[in-house]
Amino acid sequence: MLVETEPASWLPGAGEAPAPVTVIDADVSAVLAGAVDKVLRVQADPPHLLHVDIQSGPDSARFARRLRLYNILLKDRHELPARSVGVILRPEADSPQLTGLLESRLPGEVLHSVFRCGVVRVWQLPVESLLAGGLGTLPLAPISGVREAELPRVIRRKGERLRHEGRARELWVATRVLLGLRYPKEPAETLLRGVLGMKESVTYQAIVAEGLAEGRARGLAEGLAEGECREARKLLLRLGRKRLGPPDRAMRAAVEAIAELPRLEELTERLLDVGSWQELLAPARPRRRNGSP
Repeated sequence: MLVETEPASWLPGAGEAPAPVTVIDADVSAVLAGAVDKVLRVQADPPHLLHVDIQSGPDSARFARRLRLYNILLKDRHELPARSVGVILRPEADSPQLTGLLESRLPGEVLHSVFRCGVVRVWQLPVESLLAGGLGTLPLAPISGVREAELPRVIRRKGERLRHEGRARELWVATRVLLGLRYPKEPAETLLRGVLGMKESVTYQAIVAEGLAEGRARGLAEGLAEGECREARKLLLRLGRKRLGPPDRAMRAAVEAIAELPRLEELTERLLDVGSWQELLAPARPRRRNGSP
């Protein structure tokens, strides 16, 4: 929802110059839920895709690998250059492995692929730039580089901007969800109610109703892991078909039976190193204790 509200708002934080943008159908609906992933077509010179992936969960250690998979898939499907940017919403979702650089090496430490992505840590962003920026990123202000004691002022400033905005209700609901990532539920609701004086308002009722949406979001999250595997299987089959030719029925069934995302990512990386589907899917040979085959 955040990215779709005002897509151009996300260009500055991603290191992009202002340009006309549109949200496109990325054809990866199996793993897109709410604001998890959005893809923007940037009408710059040259035109390209900007893939924004918003992360709040604990699996950031493999987040860059997921970005790489989506990036490859987007380039292949849309035949356009694509940039991927990970937006990390809270410190608990961070990882030292999120450096913006992901390298893959062949046996013998030979570098064979390099993937670069942007990494935006919201709690390090200056709050004033978000308060003065676009509506799409405005709900991030309370969880940016702001001390808890300053939150009432930040909420008031946000309220002034949204006073006559037609999309105010959905942006306040988004703010409540984001506050819940950093602060306990009751203090967050008390803060919104106390600062804005909207206990009986339609807006506040929408924020309370957001609790129901949280329940639905948990259900979506439970299906996310399978969605990621489903998309990774599609990518493996698509790229493998180009590299190795169409798989026979047995090979396709073997791919469809894989339910572990790390295994699917490993096979996708190995595509350039094998000559057949049988070689790709063959069980790894055990190694002796001295490390030799």
